[in-house]
Amino acid sequence: MSFSLAEMWQHMGVPARIVGAFLALMGLASLTVFFERLLTLRRSRAAARRFVSEVGDGLQDGHVEGVLAEAAKHPRGHLPRLVQAALGTYCQARNAGDSALSPVERTRRHLDRVLEQLGADLRGGMAVLASVGSVAPFVGLLGTVVGIITAFQGIASSGSGGLSSVSAGISEALVETALGLAVAIPSVLAFNYLSNEIARDELALATSAGELIDTIEGWDTDVEVPRERVA
Repeated sequence: MSFSLAEMWQHMGVPARIVGAFLALMGLASLTVFFERLLTLRRSRAAARRFVSEVGDGLQDGHVEGVLAEAAKHPRGHLPRLVQAALGTYCQARNAGDSALSPVERTRRHLDRVLEQLGADLRGGMAVLASVGSVAPFVGLLGTVVGIITAFQGIASSGSGGLSSVSAGISEALVETALGLAVAIPSVLAFNYLSNEIARDELALATSAGELIDTIEGWDTDVEVPRERVA
């Protein structure tokens, strides 16, 4: 019997085929999440660069309305969303004027929640990569065990043994382990890479939030804010 992958797949039992198909789906899911997160990060960074270049010194000069208008143009950027949420809360607090907290303090507290939300958005789908990377080797091992059991059952039922029959069945079963590792290793590498990239973006957002609060605190109370601006 040939030891090609096609021949092995044809001679696999139904349980082993199910495990192999499940591993293939896991690999496809991890690959989809990896490229989707990459695209999201790149879009967010590109939107942030465009936003910063368009705003210029608008924040320093207190041009709140213009900055909010520019931030609304970049919904895919996490930095514009952060600035929009902060300035929206600040404008709302200034217009209300009946809170025990100062507008700056309300903005600072709201930014803490916004940073958590943006961090959760950045890490969307990472649980899939973590799960695939940790579970795929065990699924592959399960397929190997099932394949070996099926191989020995076939040998017992046919009454034929020999090295060729045993080695063929075991090689088919070990393909499941190899497939499990082939799915798990890229998933772990992708998870580590994306975790580092996301941590870098989260640090940049936290730094920007602190700088934004410092800028707002430095504004004169005469800075005009738009009316009925929702955070």
